[in-house]
Amino acid sequence: MSNEQEIPASQVDADVDPIAETPAETAPDAVGNPEAAATHTEVGEHEYTIAELKKELEEAKHKAQDNWDKALRIQAEMENLKRRTQKDLEDAHKFALTGFAKELLPVLDSLMLGLQAATGDHEQVQKFREGSELTIKQFEAALAKFNVITIDPVGQPFNAEHHQAMVMQVVEGVEPNTVVTVFQKGYLLNGRLLRPAMVVVAKAP
Repeated sequence: MSNEQEIPASQVDADVDPIAETPAETAPDAVGNPEAAATHTEVGEHEYTIAELKKELEEAKHKAQDNWDKALRIQAEMENLKRRTQKDLEDAHKFALTGFAKELLPVLDSLMLGLQAATGDHEQVQKFREGSELTIKQFEAALAKFNVITIDPVGQPFNAEHHQAMVMQVVEGVEPNTVVTVFQKGYLLNGRLLRPAMVVVAKAP
């Protein structure tokens, strides 16, 4: 007699789950296929990230260009400032004697007036004139060493930048607008006018 017990057919049929054995229906990718859904999401996020990166790149380019333009402007301003400062320093050296030279000019004028007043044929007068002329020449030579140049335009065309016309008069045989007399000499310091020459200018009849 066998120990194995026979299982009734009805019981065997009851243990089998018909639903479990039925193949699952194919669902959409988003529900039935998790891997496909994840891939779709990753692609969307990737595309969104690229767009954002492009936008940020363009903004960075604009900012970089703005900063470059600002740097160029600042560099140009610094170069201009450097040139202005250098010119100011050069002018300060070139025209440092302006005040001093202007103070000396009246002294030189006095020597010239004294020379003009010394008239006559007396021996003492002649010696005085010779001494005054020598002193004036030495004075002007000393000024010339520091680029103080005398303006003595007798016989030259009138120049409004360097001459000051005190009188206009008709002078025969002289071209109009010509300086015929100098009341007071003018002076230049390194090309800059210290004092204009005071002159008499010929005019047409």
